[in-house]
Amino acid sequence: DKTVLANEQVIDGKGWRSGAVVERKKLNQWFFKISHFSEDLLSELNKLESWPNKVKIMQKNWIGKSFGCEIDFKIQGSKNVKSIKCYTTRPDTLFGFSFLALSVDHPLSKHYEKNDDFITFKKECSKTGTTEESIAQATKIGFKTELHAVNPLDESSKVPVYFANFVLMDYGSGAIFGCPAHDQRDFDFAKKYNLEILRVVSDDQNLSDLSEAFTGDGKIVNSDFLNGLTVEDAKNKIISEVEKRALGEKKTLYRLKDWGVSRQRYWGCPIPMIYLENGTVVPVDKSELPIELPEDIDLKSNGNPLDAHPTWKNTTQKSTGKKAIRETDTLDTFVDSSWYFLRFCSPTHKSSPFDEKKINYWMPVDQYIGGIEHAILHLLYSRFFTKGLNLFNKKIDLTEPFKNLFTQGMVCHETYKDNKGEWLYPEEVQKTEAGNFVKSTDKSKVIVGPAESMSKSKKNTVDPEVMINQYGADAVRWFILSDSPPEKDVQWSDTGVSSANKFLQKIWNLNNQVLNMKEKSNDKKFETKFISGIENFAYKIDNSINSFRFNVTVALFYETFNFFKTYINMDISKKVFTESIIKIMKLMIPFAPHIAFECLELFKCKTANEWPSIIQNGISEEIKIAVQINGKTRDVLNTKKDLDQKEI
Repeated sequence: DKTVLANEQVIDGKGWRSGAVVERKKLNQWFFKISHFSEDLLSELNKLESWPNKVKIMQKNWIGKSFGCEIDFKIQGSKNVKSIKCYTTRPDTLFGFSFLALSVDHPLSKHYEKNDDFITFKKECSKTGTTEESIAQATKIGFKTELHAVNPLDESSKVPVYFANFVLMDYGSGAIFGCPAHDQRDFDFAKKYNLEILRVVSDDQNLSDLSEAFTGDGKIVNSDFLNGLTVEDAKNKIISEVEKRALGEKKTLYRLKDWGVSRQRYWGCPIPMIYLENGTVVPVDKSELPIELPEDIDLKSNGNPLDAHPTWKNTTQKSTGKKAIRETDTLDTFVDSSWYFLRFCSPTHKSSPFDEKKINYWMPVDQYIGGIEHAILHLLYSRFFTKGLNLFNKKIDLTEPFKNLFTQGMVCHETYKDNKGEWLYPEEVQKTEAGNFVKSTDKSKVIVGPAESMSKSKKNTVDPEVMINQYGADAVRWFILSDSPPEKDVQWSDTGVSSANKFLQKIWNLNNQVLNMKEKSNDKKFETKFISGIENFAYKIDNSINSFRFNVTVALFYETFNFFKTYINMDISKKVFTESIIKIMKLMIPFAPHIAFECLELFKCKTANEWPSIIQNGISEEIKIAVQINGKTRDVLNTKKDLDQKEI
């Protein structure tokens, strides 16, 4: 049994998308034992040198390795419970202990199952989310028991025991000791129930009453033998003392919990397990894989449609012929995305999910590109899946799936609501001459919200088909690549797409101008300078592409166009112009493939699919460096390449 929450963001106790009341319920679920790999997933982040640091930090925090102490608190007032274990990362604050708080799912709750007040309290707790954000924002509520906990370092200190909505069963032992002076959740709880708030860490500032929890560093005060120690030294001393007195032990915990893969819905992959009549649960025979979903399904049925299907879930165990019931939960779709890249290595392989030889040849993925929103779950699950396979399949020599990672930004657009609070599509909104936004149909006022990632739920999407039909796919592509660095969000702009289209038209015209150029007398001085300039741009463009600086690349194409226009009427041979523009158009293929290929066809280029040669030793040895003082350019210096700052 695990306590789970529906996969929706909770606002005011309701799912933001559906508006339904969200409650925690106990369900029998299937899990992958990802916690077995907690330390490997954490330590091997250090091997991923070409991953963005922000992604590694997010995964590190999600795994959440913490060092602390598990302390045994004696309990008074109960015949059934003699002690309760609490895990804490702040044992240094033990002398500031003023209450003990338990999860409503703590084993002790069984003694209150017939208490009407506790039942009501538990129902109220089920409306609180399970994320740290939702717990932090929720009003702290508690149910006071008749029990008291004894401070193990001061047996004269006895504090009340509560059940509280901000304590979860899946961290530590589902119990915390409250030190309100140095934890904000504890502080809020103590204020509500008039509990003592004793400061035990001081930064030598005013020690008067606290208006909020002090979570900074400092020296220990009001703590007997710990007084005067730093927080870190106090932690070590208290752990040593607790172990010496046999009151607890030093412990390492991880926030990472086992991955719940059960979903009560139709569209996932069936979990290939069956339930026999004697109560045992066994996997189906391998020869029956894959289990296929029934197509005659009633999607309007209450609950899981598979559970309501009259025949699909009834089966027999192949090896014995005994009657059995299929598992009607389906797998989390993250399971599929955790290994699809392995299937890509041998997509036509029939006898197993993948060919191990092909895995060892192709993997790891050289360059992975994905949104930052997948930084934790998808990327962490893919790493776990790979490590799990490596553990059980000795033919696979792979511990990490993705060698290089690049996280691109999202395409954003303003959001719009009518006076009833309903979301509107951009095409349903008009901008008046006065600069106001109104609804197209009845000219009623429209509320303009911030630019957010495009999503169907908020209707702030633009149909790319409309823009493609009007300007062409290349213009849309060019705008998105040019707007900002690829790791940043793109702010959608119809004007930006129009501008991109105009520039691509100029590129087309330039190509035709070179194609129809008449032969001229050849001035070697101009020609040498022109060729050097083109080689310089080609080098910079190639380098910026390899560095994922696509907006910089687009800016370089603009510079290159202006460079062509500067030299187009000078005495340079048509052959040199033709070879130069072919080189630049090949470099433009990843950015505007349609127009680039059409331009290359104008010149009957037979090597359009070959990347041009980049002459690195032909680059000018001088570069320009702008000198700025207080943000204003005062001079531009011509300097040699690769000088250090002191020399410049």
